[in-house]
Amino acid sequence: MPAAARRVKAADKRIINGQTDVNQLVPFKYKWAWEKYLASCSNHWMPQEINMSRDIATWKDPNGLSDDERRIVKRNLGFFVTADSLAANNIVLGSYRHITAPECRQFLLRQAFEEAIHTHAYQYIVESLGLDEGEIFNAYHEVASIRDKDEFLLPFIERIMDPAFHTGTPENDRTLLKSLIVFACLMEGLFFYVGFTQILALGRQNKMTGAAEQYQYILRDESMHCNFGIDLINQIKLENPHLWTAAFKSEIKALFEHAVELEYRYAEDTMPRGVLGLNASMFKGYLRYIANRRATQIGLDALYPNEDNPFPWMSEMIDLKKERNFFETRVIEYQSGGALSWD
Repeated sequence: MPAAARRVKAADKRIINGQTDVNQLVPFKYKWAWEKYLASCSNHWMPQEINMSRDIATWKDPNGLSDDERRIVKRNLGFFVTADSLAANNIVLGSYRHITAPECRQFLLRQAFEEAIHTHAYQYIVESLGLDEGEIFNAYHEVASIRDKDEFLLPFIERIMDPAFHTGTPENDRTLLKSLIVFACLMEGLFFYVGFTQILALGRQNKMTGAAEQYQYILRDESMHCNFGIDLINQIKLENPHLWTAAFKSEIKALFEHAVELEYRYAEDTMPRGVLGLNASMFKGYLRYIANRRATQIGLDALYPNEDNPFPWMSEMIDLKKERNFFETRVIEYQSGGALSWD
């Protein structure tokens, strides 16, 4: 066969079950994926660039933090050190293998590297503060509210990581789509937000500012991962409308509701009393607000009508509609090129 006959045409590309050569990046069909890849590259950072000296002094000072504040820091580290490893495994050993659009694969490679940076960041905080590494890194075995979230996620990783699993049937394509929804909308788009809110609340009170700065960078990265995942999900739906059945949507709705409940239990565990001007009950409305946002982004109806953001101060920091405002200083200056677009 002549070489020219084997050239990839953009119109022939597919997100899943594509028959074109996955090594031929161009011509682009999914320019949005390439642009998100470039935006991620322009915002590279490394944990050791953040000065942790004030955090160390605060942590060592018996009066630097309350017991409830220390509990928040350790619980968050205990959840996140495992969560980002799970996310990396899901990409490298699972979803990457099943995505046949090279532009999207390029972003997934960058995302996997960023998950490694996030795990590095948590390790750097643990090491800097002199925390018990065994306690933090085994929290997913020993703390029920963390374990329950991880056990919710694991089946969706293990199924698509199975070497015998392949897309190409409606059942398996829905299995992959479900996994993508769980990780983009529920893990990165919901399970992370109690922790982000708590650590950023510490930072607002001029406590643990080095850790808070790292969480700012992680939040920016995870917001981009979530946005990319939502675009990927919607493109798969567009190319495979037969997957989006009433029964499937009902199943996804039930997963959203379960995830909201698990994250609320985590809020209760990490905040048994009011602290930082927050309390666990305030998160019930916030999590429903976020869940509504994620559901409508992938074409579902809002699950909890008339929920508002109960944290007005968050709107300039990590409000889902205004994330750009949160990074107007340090992060924008750090970019090596290009400007983020959150639309």
